[in-house]
Amino acid sequence: MVELKLAADNATANESLRLPRNIEAEAALIGALLIDNRIAEDVQQKLKPDHFHDPLHGRIYELILRLLDKNMVANAVTLRPMLENEPGMADQGGAGAYLAQISANSISVIGARDFARQIYDLALLRELIGVGRGLVEGALDTSESIDPLGQIEAAEVALYKVSEGEGESGSVKTFVAAATMAVQVAERALNSGGHLSGITTGINGINNKIGGLHNSDLIILAGRPGMGKTSLVTNIAYNAASRWLRDKADDIPDERNMGAGVAFFSLEMSADQLATRILAEQSGISSENLRMGKISRAEFQNLSRAARDLQELPLFIDDTPGLTIAALRTRARRLKRRHGIGLVIVDYLQLLQGSSKNDGNRVNEISEISRGLKTLAKELHVPVIALSQLSRAVEQREDKRPVLSDLRESGSIEQDADMVWFVFREDYYEMSKQPRIEEEAAYQAWADRMEQIHGIAELIVAKQRHGSTGKVRMKFEAQITKFSDLADDGQQYDDSYE
Repeated sequence: MVELKLAADNATANESLRLPRNIEAEAALIGALLIDNRIAEDVQQKLKPDHFHDPLHGRIYELILRLLDKNMVANAVTLRPMLENEPGMADQGGAGAYLAQISANSISVIGARDFARQIYDLALLRELIGVGRGLVEGALDTSESIDPLGQIEAAEVALYKVSEGEGESGSVKTFVAAATMAVQVAERALNSGGHLSGITTGINGINNKIGGLHNSDLIILAGRPGMGKTSLVTNIAYNAASRWLRDKADDIPDERNMGAGVAFFSLEMSADQLATRILAEQSGISSENLRMGKISRAEFQNLSRAARDLQELPLFIDDTPGLTIAALRTRARRLKRRHGIGLVIVDYLQLLQGSSKNDGNRVNEISEISRGLKTLAKELHVPVIALSQLSRAVEQREDKRPVLSDLRESGSIEQDADMVWFVFREDYYEMSKQPRIEEEAAYQAWADRMEQIHGIAELIVAKQRHGSTGKVRMKFEAQITKFSDLADDGQQYDDSYE
């Protein structure tokens, strides 16, 4: 047994020796930092202590950054008392001797940034080796239930994290790091004029209510058929993508860009149907007339001009039918990696499929899908908007405005969502109540009511983790399927929601 243990220990040691690393580069970078603390400004954003192969070097680097955060000088003198009892330091001749040794070569300052890049790249290679080893071990292990598709999904997640430079340390943040991110969000809102801390929806009323679309949020947009759910998210997708192009053209840094590239997963409509809606909105031509070709030469020129303007739009439409939640997450990760998308839209949630393990239990399947969408939002660090159906219970009430209990098939949708929106158009229901013209008094009352509410929609924010609930009134032009801000008549905002 002793011989077997020794053999195993030797194998582990030999494998560690074969891992990609450059101990000399690590020592040279630390030496350069001790000579010139300003180098830390260039390397600390990407290079973390965990990226060092030698734990001692990682610990020294961590202490250097800690001192600099306190506006203190980091050199051999200030670091020595903090490292005297550090494991492994005695083997190097003591803290004072080792720090003096690695900071003696002033030439290392010249190549410091190259050293940092190589240390980072080698750390990614080591993480890639770890992913590969885990993939092989998982594929060889048949003691548990055999689920190759699940293993492929897990491998895709792990590879995505490596490609993003996160590795295993990506999920743990100190409070200082988290607080810094919170301050950056507040600064973004301040720079935008005091209300927009996330990605713009292109509709000021919604932006003012929610502060924009926030990274890692799952937003559920629900409504009965005919309310305009798809129209609204199509408008938001276009507005976010066009704002991204506009801010890029104005040389605004990516971290301050108020737009985003958009991945639109359309499980109900085809890509050309969605494109028709956007072209109708931008050209001002009825989408019905576009489909039927009932347009003039002048309108066709407007259409061509709108199409040219949209050529560079960072909007990617995937209209593959019958996607599983696992397949959608895989495709979204690829779009994030290749095109840097910052917003994911799913139309709609009930058309996604879960895994086969639910055995036909629709409630469990919807729960799996909603959890998967929330996981995707956190994993890609982007907002995800998912459309959802409502139950027919809405139609049985006098007041047709939806409430949270109307979400169809699973309470987990409400639980997993950071925000729940409902789209409601009173004129849609009022139209069906039209009395006969012969009933003059009733008809006039109906006509007066229709005049007040025609073309007006409500976005009901029924749940919001970051703020209050309430309603936003919007203008809706049905012919071109466009939502926009309603002229302020003193009734645009209503913070009450029952």
